[in-house]
Amino acid sequence: MITTSKPNIKDISVQIKSVFDNYFQAPIEAWEGFVKLGEVVNFKKEEVIKQSFSTEKYLYFILKGSGGIFLWNKNNSICLDICYENEFLGDYMSFLTQEDSPIEVITFEPTVLFRISSANFNQMSKENPLGVNICRHAAEGLFIHKQKQQIDILSKTPEERYHDLQTKYPNVLQRTPQKYISSYLGITPQSLSRIRRRLTKEKLPKGNC
Repeated sequence: MITTSKPNIKDISVQIKSVFDNYFQAPIEAWEGFVKLGEVVNFKKEEVIKQSFSTEKYLYFILKGSGGIFLWNKNNSICLDICYENEFLGDYMSFLTQEDSPIEVITFEPTVLFRISSANFNQMSKENPLGVNICRHAAEGLFIHKQKQQIDILSKTPEERYHDLQTKYPNVLQRTPQKYISSYLGITPQSLSRIRRRLTKEKLPKGNC
């Protein structure tokens, strides 16, 4: 069962602002206005946030926890993205178009999210000049993330992508089921185990090999 609460406007605004300062340095008051339009939601481990072939009603930002974005194809679940604290989570295409999509969004662990509805997001983007910039840069940030991800998929080996993932998220193995990591990398769980063993062996002193 989903539980909701009013956001701690100051703390959440600071957290979101710290992420977006790399793209757009809006005053804290602008982010406070953004946060006032949303709410905090709590999900349990492996809980479905958005079902496949439904419409995404919210834009989610992870305050604590993690989750994944999946595509159901021929009765097979493919992990398209893995997300952790200070990242957006959700079916952004469906959120923008307000149309159904085959994307499913699931938590990996107990997760606390800030969310803003499509109606409030659009309201802010139309009525407030700073809101326009915030919404635009939110969209640009998501686009940049997906573009970099696609480049990595096409230009890097699964081992290189796993190394990047582990560098960015040192506790990825403790927080994310290996079946999802291997699906995200486009390899089998057995191949992931071999990559892990090889990388662990490379880190060991030569005398321990």
